[in-house]
Amino acid sequence: MERAEFGVKGMTCDHCVMTVTKALKGVEGVKLAEVSLAEERAKVTFDPTKASLEQLKEAVNQAGYKAV
Repeated sequence: MERAEFGVKGMTCDHCVMTVTKALKGVEGVKLAEVSLAEERAKVTFDPTKASLEQLKEAVNQAGYKAV
């Protein structure tokens, strides 16, 4: 398992946090996704043989937010 941390811009409420969390957990290989509204960050534990950092960020972007 690998752990990645990156910024998420555009979240304004707990619903946003749930949407980003769901998008990340929808990526194959993601074991754990923790999203913080206050810190504007996502921390993800994933299997690097099934997912990449680029795929995680793309999932966030597809959900309507900006992964940085």
